[in-house]
Amino acid sequence: MTEPSGKAQDYESVLAGSSTDVAAFEDDRTGFVYRFQNILHQNPAFVPMIVLVAAIAIFGILLGSKFFSPFALTLILQQVQIVGIVAAAQSLVILTAGIDLSVGAIMVLSSVVMGQFTFRYGIPVPVAIACGLMCGTLCGFINGWLVAKVKLPPFIVTLGMWQIVLATNFLYSANETIRSQEIAEVAPLLQFFGNKFELGGAVFTVGVVFMVLLVFFLAYVLKHTSWGRHVYAVGDDPEAAELSGVQVDKVLISVYMLSGLICAFAGWALIGRIGSVSPTSGQLANIESITAVVIGGISLFGGRGSILGAFFGALIVGVFSLGLRLMGADAQWTFLLIGVLIIAAVAVDQWIRKVSV
Repeated sequence: MTEPSGKAQDYESVLAGSSTDVAAFEDDRTGFVYRFQNILHQNPAFVPMIVLVAAIAIFGILLGSKFFSPFALTLILQQVQIVGIVAAAQSLVILTAGIDLSVGAIMVLSSVVMGQFTFRYGIPVPVAIACGLMCGTLCGFINGWLVAKVKLPPFIVTLGMWQIVLATNFLYSANETIRSQEIAEVAPLLQFFGNKFELGGAVFTVGVVFMVLLVFFLAYVLKHTSWGRHVYAVGDDPEAAELSGVQVDKVLISVYMLSGLICAFAGWALIGRIGSVSPTSGQLANIESITAVVIGGISLFGGRGSILGAFFGALIVGVFSLGLRLMGADAQWTFLLIGVLIIAAVAVDQWIRKVSV
């Protein structure tokens, strides 16, 4: 075997030196900040959980037993139960990189259908409730079909659906409110989610229990089922998901249908919360649900986040609202702080997303 020439030896030495230089390159992404960033990336619910615990601690220190009483803490849950349920529906859509501006209108229309079918047509209450649930699901299906099959932007589709459903709601109900006393006498099942029970000195409603169970059920489904993994995959990169065998259109339609069904349940819970069937109730549910989702750390770009985070986001809003009210602060401070939290949440999300770059 012949020895390599001088030029060949020089070339080999250059290659050897290059490989040595590459091996000696120091990765600056191993410090504490990067590790913390990576933990938050893998556990997106940690940020809202930390904010929630901090908010409870601060108001607890400032207000003492006035805030930490069982009444105050369960009052927060009762106040956020509708927002929490609607936020669960909104979370599913946002995880697919979409948005649903019609959730509040679907919720109210479903409650109006339940009430009107019962009192205008004399339909048995269970059947009327089922019709209300189907109404919400149908609205969700229309949203999903337009997004998945017609390829329209979710923002435009749900903005239009919001206006259509809102108008349908007022036209069909003739802007008529079914009073609480009438419902209690004729159809108490409509107020089922408003039923209260005491546990350890704290008062809970069926609606609160439903919200908690719904959140944990969806959290399990998203994490431990193939459908849940497909939802994340579609939100992260729909083209890559389709190439890997995911039926993107079916996933999107199923997500919007489930969102509509959950909004219909929120409409049933709304009747229990306010006692009556009012076509003018729940007008801010759209904004409040998006607020809870964003503060909860679910990325508006899709594919990352936790349904538990949205639940924590709703609780954060409830804690700030009640805490500031007990302190006697102007209600505008609540909006100011929530606005700051929204911007901060989006900024943190952008920072966390850099860990995957």
